[in-house]
Amino acid sequence: MMAPDSTEGPFPPDIRLSGLGIHLREWTDEDLPVMVALFDEPQVARWTPLRSPFDFDAAQEYLSQSRRARAADRGMQLAITRDGGEAQGEVLLFRTADEPGVAELAYAIGAQHRRERLAARAVELMAGYARTSLGMRGLVLRIDPANAASVAVAQATGFHMADEEPMTFERKGHDITLHRWRRDLAL
Repeated sequence: MMAPDSTEGPFPPDIRLSGLGIHLREWTDEDLPVMVALFDEPQVARWTPLRSPFDFDAAQEYLSQSRRARAADRGMQLAITRDGGEAQGEVLLFRTADEPGVAELAYAIGAQHRRERLAARAVELMAGYARTSLGMRGLVLRIDPANAASVAVAQATGFHMADEEPMTFERKGHDITLHRWRRDLAL
């Protein structure tokens, strides 16, 4: 285990985390149909860059991209589960290119699993892992202020909106404004 003030280390090849009533694990090929069920829905399409419709081919490409990012040590994408079994959502952690020691988190929860604090619990579990095992000193989220659910997760997990200009762009026919939220992981 790395000390929180050490240089950030590489991502391990296989990660399984548990706590706060959830388990985070690697996606597998067997998860592809579940990924379609979770990610092929209007709110995921609206607030994430995931392809829409999110069909089996999209799930295969997404899993392949996830594995490439892990192999290149750029990021990790983990299934959120209650017991290590069927996924209810996903949490992602990516290194930031502009700020060493800081990682960006993102999350998506399937419609049938919302309002169970799964995203908040996954963020808390990943924050602890990022600090104690990866040596990260901070986390960021990028959230459109119209995405009330993600704003609520950020506030509930100790993030504060950064005093920075937001990113604005168009995605899937919608204007997107992403504000950066920060959380210090120092002891």
